[in-house]
Amino acid sequence: MAQQATPVRSARLGRTLGPEPAAVSGVVLLLPGGDETSLRRPSSMRLPSAVRALGRRLARSGHADGLAAHLVHYRYRGWNGSEAHLAHDATWAADEIVRRYGDVPVSLVGVDMGARAALRAGGHEAVNSVVAVAPWLPEEDVAATPEPVKQLVGRRVLIVHGTNDEQADPELSFRLASRAKKANREVCRFEVHSDGHGLHQYRAEVQALTEDFVMGALFGRALSRPVQDALAAPPPLGLRMPLASGFGRRR
Repeated sequence: MAQQATPVRSARLGRTLGPEPAAVSGVVLLLPGGDETSLRRPSSMRLPSAVRALGRRLARSGHADGLAAHLVHYRYRGWNGSEAHLAHDATWAADEIVRRYGDVPVSLVGVDMGARAALRAGGHEAVNSVVAVAPWLPEEDVAATPEPVKQLVGRRVLIVHGTNDEQADPELSFRLASRAKKANREVCRFEVHSDGHGLHQYRAEVQALTEDFVMGALFGRALSRPVQDALAAPPPLGLRMPLASGFGRRR
């Protein structure tokens, strides 16, 4: 009996979160977390509700401007070393956006391992901005090539990280931001003091910060003063900007 070929897996886009605009003029691609190594198929049951909630908030905020927000469903759970499956899936998703909607700006918003994918795929020609929330990054090794940053030139980049994150070292995201800032002035990083990997204590503030940044990048809305200051400040000030309690509530 002939052995059947293993079907090739493909990434896919979820349906638009929130009401679909009549005409799309900008897109957010939400990249959830993953594992360092796994060839298993991702389970929708594992998708954190916080990622969906963030996507819905962005969709509501940008609906009048024509924003469509999609979740990216990966082929595999894992990054898987040099295969970088999640980054390739993020790039595929940006290609798919161009195929569906044409020449519209794209913002990649990633969490955990998805944040690493967002940073890596940020060089796609349709991408104009990247948000990396609690990014999981590999330990630096003198024998290994460091995470690339040149692809981020010409993009606006926001990194948000909890100072008490025990799953993804915040110092690694600071070092990456420092290297990226040397090549691209449009990089900022906010620290969420005393919060952990899930950023549960300041979830509302992180969502408000992401909304502020994405709407400014995609549609030219005025950025809040803290974001303006973080982008303008020289390192390390603009890369260790504290996220204030209550951010976004007084706007």
